[in-house]
Amino acid sequence: MTRCFHLLKCLCLCSFFGLLCGFSSDQLVTHSLNGKWRLSNMNGSLSLSAQVPGCVHSALLQQRYIQDPYFRFSDVSYRWIALDNWTYTTTFSVSAQLRVKQKVVLVFDGVDTIATISLNGVVVGKTDNMFSERRNAHSSYTVPPECPPDVQKGECHVNFIRKEQSSFSWDWGPSFPTMGLWKGVRLEGHDILQLIRVSSVPLCYHNVSQWTVQIELLIDAVQTTNVQVVLSIPELHAEETFPTRFPQGKTKNSFTLHINSGSQVKLWWPRGHGDQPYYNVAVKGFQDGFLILRAESKVYFRTVELIQEPIIGSPGLSFYFLINGKPIFLKGSNWIPAHSFQDQVTPAVLKNLLQSAVDANMNALRVWGGGVYEQDLFYHICDELGIMVWQDFMFACAMYPTEDDFIMTVSEEVRQQIQRLKSHPSIIIWSGNNENEAALATDWFNIPASQRPKYVEDYVTLYVNNIRKIVQEEDQSRPFLVSSPTNGAESEQEGWVAANPYDPHYGDVHFYSYTLDCWDWRTFPRTRFASEYGFQSWPSFSTLQLVSIKEDWSYDSNFTSHRQHHDDGNQQMMLQAALHFILPNATDPLKRFIDTLYITQVMQAQCVKAQTEFYRRSRSEIIDGKGRTMGALYWQLNDIWQAPSWASIEFGGKWKMLHYFAQNFFADVLPVAFDDDDTLFIYAISDLSQDLKLRAVVTVFSWSDLDPVCTLKSDLLLVPGGSAVSIFEHLVDTMLAGCGRCSRLTCLFTFHLEKDSVQLGPTNHHFLCSPKDAQGLQRPNITAKVQEEETGFTITLHSSSVAPFVWLDVGNIPGCFSSNGFLMASRNRTVRFNPWHQTSVAELTASLTITSLTDVY
Repeated sequence: MTRCFHLLKCLCLCSFFGLLCGFSSDQLVTHSLNGKWRLSNMNGSLSLSAQVPGCVHSALLQQRYIQDPYFRFSDVSYRWIALDNWTYTTTFSVSAQLRVKQKVVLVFDGVDTIATISLNGVVVGKTDNMFSERRNAHSSYTVPPECPPDVQKGECHVNFIRKEQSSFSWDWGPSFPTMGLWKGVRLEGHDILQLIRVSSVPLCYHNVSQWTVQIELLIDAVQTTNVQVVLSIPELHAEETFPTRFPQGKTKNSFTLHINSGSQVKLWWPRGHGDQPYYNVAVKGFQDGFLILRAESKVYFRTVELIQEPIIGSPGLSFYFLINGKPIFLKGSNWIPAHSFQDQVTPAVLKNLLQSAVDANMNALRVWGGGVYEQDLFYHICDELGIMVWQDFMFACAMYPTEDDFIMTVSEEVRQQIQRLKSHPSIIIWSGNNENEAALATDWFNIPASQRPKYVEDYVTLYVNNIRKIVQEEDQSRPFLVSSPTNGAESEQEGWVAANPYDPHYGDVHFYSYTLDCWDWRTFPRTRFASEYGFQSWPSFSTLQLVSIKEDWSYDSNFTSHRQHHDDGNQQMMLQAALHFILPNATDPLKRFIDTLYITQVMQAQCVKAQTEFYRRSRSEIIDGKGRTMGALYWQLNDIWQAPSWASIEFGGKWKMLHYFAQNFFADVLPVAFDDDDTLFIYAISDLSQDLKLRAVVTVFSWSDLDPVCTLKSDLLLVPGGSAVSIFEHLVDTMLAGCGRCSRLTCLFTFHLEKDSVQLGPTNHHFLCSPKDAQGLQRPNITAKVQEEETGFTITLHSSSVAPFVWLDVGNIPGCFSSNGFLMASRNRTVRFNPWHQTSVAELTASLTITSLTDVY
């Protein structure tokens, strides 16, 4: 048998095309078609071997037809790949065991995207062709935006295509519209029926303290079949039998398994609030006493509620999540696709990035709506690590068409993804889109007022009448928001498009400002929930070096301009940095470039720190009617390539300074300081369940001396669990005068929290002036000694003076430090290095560079 698969012009994505398989004792026979296929372009001038799963770009790279697509300007020079038509072809033999099966199915788990599928010359299927059919879909009005900003070097009309929107470029990523068989291909044969998917969703009825598990079986039956379905959770002694009639064809079958009210069910909790236990659900099917169906899946018990209710002393509504009845402050970031070519997102990449999130004390990630529905492993890891997931549907920063065939395709997509993902306890909310309510409300696309009602109607048609309706049908276990940002319940009252979706009295807020002073907390909105905010920085030199050459290594080179996809982004970073730092001025061009990369990371880390700490200390108070902030998800966690972006982790996994800062500002117990009318306030923030009695300890240092000038302590104060409380309040001038020989220009504060004379949480710092104005700040002449120990490597540092933003870098040796980018206010400090691959003392010593702020002056 010969099987041919033809990929036509590829500007689309089918991450929405495919099914998950269970296990059936009906002797399911599978034949994998993964491996080597032939790949050719439309005119036959290129013909090569291609790996499946994979994509055209990856195949061309593996066969050395192209160099690294991320190298220099290759995103533009390789644009021809996406503009050609490509054909995948393979030939295979079918075993006798498979041939005799009553039903054989050809399964494609992921096709990217516009394609015709032929088997022995007979067309057996097509994936949706929306782009060419929808280019002029409207005769009376456009569906904006027409094209991305020129700085992004992207493609136009991408909102007509059900494909990863950011694959056509974004303000942090390149344009690589991929095509290929990016997930597995196989044949499946069975005689009676096949269990395609099992989903298990627990529901709790609080009024009777009764758990049930909603179990769905997606069955493909050769003919109508009567089966005794037995569902059980052995560890909870729960078992029920359901006489069931499976009609011919593919059907979804729902069952309710009741859990004995006397059973002590172990709950799944987010990271930092408890463990992540699970139970095994056993599925068996009997026909005339013979076992014909068997599968096993996991079920995690947890409840989630989104609370939007009036707040005393404040207009508007609250916006926070209850997990298992407990209010949880969401701490984390936003997730974008980890690579332009999804076949290169390996399990190791996912595990490293998600573990890095947990290592930075995050408990939540938002899967952003311009990317892809992530692979199963992503959600399995989040389940295991206790990472809550805010899951967008894949619509972003655009209006979308609403013709019947588009709605039909979207409906199938949404239904498949909910069925695939709803068993994961990590997913705590579905969100219809990214920023499309805001785009309409604040007129991003300059829509004439007379036409606006039509776009609002389309918006409601797509996200409310269709996507929201499907979510309510498929999943009653978690909340749904139509957009992000949104005013939530208030947006609904205003017809789903609020007058101001950024209103801090409601819902979630996205906030960016690159010109205001990011050290001034007064510039931040005191919102209920901050789901996007951030600042750009450049990745480290070792990351950029892999995709550039010597002539690129200056801040005003063609390369740095080309790599920046955010309008005026490079200049914005320098202007923000210049507010508080002396900009690098080395005479050696390479040193000046590396120093500039460093100063952008310092700026980013300090800016996001200031904003995150503001949100965390706002969780328990209402000021001028605003506050009760219950989430801080900065933009963004990861990078898709080596370029300037808002990410805290560089492409390849290396932590930026921001990610090290996140370890502290997301700590479960944290002190935060700020100035207000010349008064220093220190808040104690606790995400713990238990109450604490804490005091603040403030140490005053001179910039010119490592010996403390003086130390002040507050009284012990009660800090209730899950709160932020002011525990220290003093006039700054009085503190400095009491210490002697100190002023705002000559001194700085460090501070921490103590419980029973033992430090709890990290040590924080508060600068009384911009470092560029600091008097007495000297070069610290830091030396280092690397040693190997049983648990890894240690680096012992010695400094001759106070050193802000001490940065350790070991080039391309993968791993992370226990602390980095820190204020060194002691003569000696030991830092651990955890390598991700084998290394040695000699290699680390040779690679180690140490930079502090004054080293770039």
